[in-house]
Amino acid sequence: MNDFQQAFGLLQRAFELKESAVELIRGLHNLRDKHRGCVLTIGKFDGVHLGHQAVLSQVVEKAKELGLPSTVMVFEPQPEELFTPEQAPARLSLLRDKYTQLKALGVDRLLCVTFDRQFAALSATDFIEGLLVDKLGIKFLVVGDDFRFGKGRVGDFAMLVKEGEKCQFDVVSTQSFRLEDCRISSTAVRDALSDNDFDLAQQMLGRPFTIAGKVLHGDKRGRTIGFPTANVLLKRCKAPVNGVFAVTVSVADKHYSGVANIGHRPTVNGQRSQLEVHIFDFNDDLYGQFISVALVSKIRQEMKFDSFELLHQQIQKDALAAKTLLYTK
Repeated sequence: MNDFQQAFGLLQRAFELKESAVELIRGLHNLRDKHRGCVLTIGKFDGVHLGHQAVLSQVVEKAKELGLPSTVMVFEPQPEELFTPEQAPARLSLLRDKYTQLKALGVDRLLCVTFDRQFAALSATDFIEGLLVDKLGIKFLVVGDDFRFGKGRVGDFAMLVKEGEKCQFDVVSTQSFRLEDCRISSTAVRDALSDNDFDLAQQMLGRPFTIAGKVLHGDKRGRTIGFPTANVLLKRCKAPVNGVFAVTVSVADKHYSGVANIGHRPTVNGQRSQLEVHIFDFNDDLYGQFISVALVSKIRQEMKFDSFELLHQQIQKDALAAKTLLYTK
C-alpha cells in the first residue's frame, strides 16, 4: 500500500465521523474559561492536504480517548505574510477553506490567532505559560519538531517538552502522527500546481484544488461581449496559480463547467488579484452567492492584449478550448 492509499484510508475513516459545527474562536480575546482543557495542534495547515489530514484525524482520536475537545490553532496572517510578504509562499487555502476541511475531519474548535507585531513580541515563556497553560489548559500538544515560537523564535520543541513536564501536558511531534514515509507537503502541492499537474495536486489534497469565495460586482465588461463572469477576490498576498483554465463550478450543490481567468487582468489595467469565471449555459444572478471553482486544466498564461477586441477574440478561443478539455476529459 503506497502513501496515497494509506492517506485516503485515513481520510475515509475521518469522513465517517458525524459532521458537527466547528467552534471558531477569532482572536485570543474571545477565549473563555470553557475553552480550558483540550488536545491542541498548532500549524499553518495550508491546503489541509492528506498529510495534514492524517495528523488531524489522529488528534481527533486522541481527544476522544482523553475525553477532551480537539483544538487547532492557526495564525492569520501567516507569520511570513507579516514580516516578508514578498517572499511568503503562495497561499493554498484561506481560513474559510480550512474551517470547511476541519469540520469534515471532526475537529471541535478552530482558534484563529491574529498574528501581528504585538503577538510576535510575546516571549516564548509567555506563549507556553500564559497562552497554552493558563488560557487553553492544554493536556496534549501535537506540533512539528521544527516548530519555533516566541519573540526572536527562541522557543523550540525541546522547550515545549521541558515545560510540558513541569506544567503537566504531553508533547509529541507530528512525525509520530503522520503516514510513514509520507512525502506530501504544502510545498509539493504548490509545485504540482505550478507545473499544471492538477491530477497530482488532487492526489495530495484528497480532493480537487479549488478557489472559493463570494461573488462580487465587477466592471461588467464581459457581459457586453457575451461572456458574463462571476468575480471572486483571491484575498492572498500571492496566488498559487495564474492564467486561464478550464474549470468546474459548484453553486448551491449544483455543478457547471466554465472557463476562468486568475490574475490581474492586464488588458483592462486591473489592480486587484481575482478570479473571473464564465459559466457555460448559465444565466442566473450570482452576486453575493458563494461559489467554488475547481481547476481542471490550464489553457494559457494570462497576457495583455493591445485592444479589448483582441481580448474578446482570445476569450472565444479560450472558451472553445475549455469545452474541448472538459467534455472530452
